[in-house]
Amino acid sequence: MSARPREDLRVKDACIPDFVVDPRSGKKYKKGRFLGKGGFAKCYELIDVATNTTYAGKIVSKNLLVKPHQKEKMSMEIAIHRSVSHKHIVGFHGFFEDTDNVYILLELCRRRSLMELHKRRRAITEPETRYFMRHAVLAMQYLHKNQIIHRDLKLGNLFLDDEMDLKLGDFGLATRIEKEGERKRTLCGTPNYIAPEVLAKKGHSYEVDIWSLGCIMFTLLVGKPPFETSCLKDTYLRIKRNEYSIPSSCKVSPAARSLISRLLKNNPHERPSVDSLLEDTFFTSDYLPPKLPTTCLTVTPRFAPLVTRKPLKEINAKDENASPTKAGMDLLHKGTLPKPFQGQSENQASGRDQAVSIPTARVQSAKTEEECSYLTDLLSQLVSVVHCKPAEVVDMRMDDAEDPAAAPVLWISKWVDYSDKYGLGYQLSDGSFGVLFNDSTKLLLQSNGEDMEYIERDGTEKFFSIDSFSESMRKKVTLLKYFRNYMSEHLLKTGAAVKLESDNLARLPFLRTWFRTRSAIVLHLNNGTLQINFFQDHTKIILCPLMAAVTYIDETRQFRTYRLSLIEKCGCCRELASRLQYARIMTERLLAPKTHSAKPHKETTSAVNTKEGALQTIR
Repeated sequence: MSARPREDLRVKDACIPDFVVDPRSGKKYKKGRFLGKGGFAKCYELIDVATNTTYAGKIVSKNLLVKPHQKEKMSMEIAIHRSVSHKHIVGFHGFFEDTDNVYILLELCRRRSLMELHKRRRAITEPETRYFMRHAVLAMQYLHKNQIIHRDLKLGNLFLDDEMDLKLGDFGLATRIEKEGERKRTLCGTPNYIAPEVLAKKGHSYEVDIWSLGCIMFTLLVGKPPFETSCLKDTYLRIKRNEYSIPSSCKVSPAARSLISRLLKNNPHERPSVDSLLEDTFFTSDYLPPKLPTTCLTVTPRFAPLVTRKPLKEINAKDENASPTKAGMDLLHKGTLPKPFQGQSENQASGRDQAVSIPTARVQSAKTEEECSYLTDLLSQLVSVVHCKPAEVVDMRMDDAEDPAAAPVLWISKWVDYSDKYGLGYQLSDGSFGVLFNDSTKLLLQSNGEDMEYIERDGTEKFFSIDSFSESMRKKVTLLKYFRNYMSEHLLKTGAAVKLESDNLARLPFLRTWFRTRSAIVLHLNNGTLQINFFQDHTKIILCPLMAAVTYIDETRQFRTYRLSLIEKCGCCRELASRLQYARIMTERLLAPKTHSAKPHKETTSAVNTKEGALQTIR
């Protein structure tokens, strides 16, 4: 049996008005974006009308606080959280209640939690793990010094702010040690992180948090929790027996292995104290990033420039190996680009193009094993959703499936098709730019407008500055500037801007492949994201196989993100259902062996025309 009741049994609809008032202070708050839901609570942005300050509002229906122990638990959470203040703990800004709900005002962490990062990235690098673990340890040092045990340390309770600083939150299971040597006996926690002494019910103390830190570190480095199984009973049995192993395929250093082993000692008295952790070799003997770029939420950052302490402008500035391939140079014409570009933005594209237009170079580019894995997983998810005919499900509300935490970190907000000569240029939602050239090389410009990355056909990366590069790169850099200037001057941008600060740790996701049909443009990024922009009504869907979610951008540019598994149960509108069916067809195309001709075969054109007709019929 789970140590925590099932979420779907605990979350009840609460009557949450558009405006709420704190009866004690008279302050008025406007309900903003839906942020998600957890055990007892739904979370929305709550905006102070007077100051325009935005908080994360944790809202609990009083219908769930009927029994004395439920009220006591709520009071304990508020009392403990309001008593703490630390850089790496989610800020507590107040609470109040009305006749229907209790409202807790918390610091808004816009970058979500380590759980979302884990799902998008799976295993992350040791420098990143060191960065996040250090923040978590500092938070735990503060709590333990103040006689508080958190008792629910897990990826989902480690939040990230705009600066990528980690913030520990959710004090729903936290408790105080009133006297030295006191042992708590409540069975609580989250199964994959729960310590063996909690399961044994022989009393537990601060050491349970140390154990959970070990589970977190293992999960970040290996990509899955150490004791996870498909059966809760088996998971608990493995915890009691301390049965876990780091796969040989995982690149985990001896220092990291050693610290994990120390943290996951079955005997709580053999685990290190929280005050000694930062002295461990894992933290002292290797690189600790002072900051992480927000792009690491979706792609692996790079660390070499900082390790070597070389300024980014000096990296490859005079490296002749950064030159493009001869085939690529043959595609570039001398002189300036003719205007206007022979392309459209997602807001201006028309259906006058041919049914399929895929230049030879892109057709011949090989799919990586990772790319195929993403597409295979996505196809499986889409087949399952489409099979359930979600547009016909009418007994549940679509809102039940909404999950903003699964929203994409980056997506393509503008694009220009000039593949008849050069390639496809695009802008990401953070203001960065990229070009996928017809020779399958890629050139990326960070949102700071300075740092650039060039990727050869074989995946080799070269980093340099827009003001300092080898002469052999001049033509491609010039082309990227033309694409950038054209999109900035002529094309509209989709959705609200996502501010992602760039620095020399950042690495951007890039466009791996794309094609156009009469109805849409299909764009596949190397981080697994599949984006489809529909020409007729300018709607878009952004699919992430790692989050198993879809974001639907409607005609009014409203973003809604849904878990695909919940759409199966809750259903969705006909418009989204038809686009998911179309996405399934396009995913099959991406997985199918590609031809070596720049012109589509008749069978291909015919098949696509039939599918286009099907889409129109569904609408």
